[in-house]
Amino acid sequence: MPAPSSAPLHPSRESPQYGGCLCGGVRYAVTAPWGAAGYCHCTHCQRRTGTGSSANARVPREGFAFLQGAELIRAYEPPGGRPKAFCSVCGSAIVSGDLDADPLIAVRLGTLDSDPGIRPSYRQFVEKAAAWEPIPDDGLARHEGSRGT
Repeated sequence: MPAPSSAPLHPSRESPQYGGCLCGGVRYAVTAPWGAAGYCHCTHCQRRTGTGSSANARVPREGFAFLQGAELIRAYEPPGGRPKAFCSVCGSAIVSGDLDADPLIAVRLGTLDSDPGIRPSYRQFVEKAAAWEPIPDDGLARHEGSRGT
């Protein structure tokens, strides 16, 4: 297993970024440049994380691969939402999106080993934001619903 290294700004096959779950059973590599990154304030993300939002970055599906523990991954698809893939041992949320069909998947930034070199540039589903955690005045673009692709 490659050791974590300093994060390249644009992951590639030659310079991947690595991540994994809390228990270490699931490890993955990102080998394609990041797309957009943002915060999601939807109710699904709140209930999935137990927090007011989740931070994610999009990557082409073919630029994401499990290095170990793929057999530990389970997915839940909430009504009206995208599949949420997580480690069945520790519960760490890894990605959202259909790992077999979606052109882009959303990687949970908190599961990366190092700085991805990308920063969130938007907030989506702000109309669903938790009342107990006000959205900061951070200048990021805000979308009442989904930002889209």
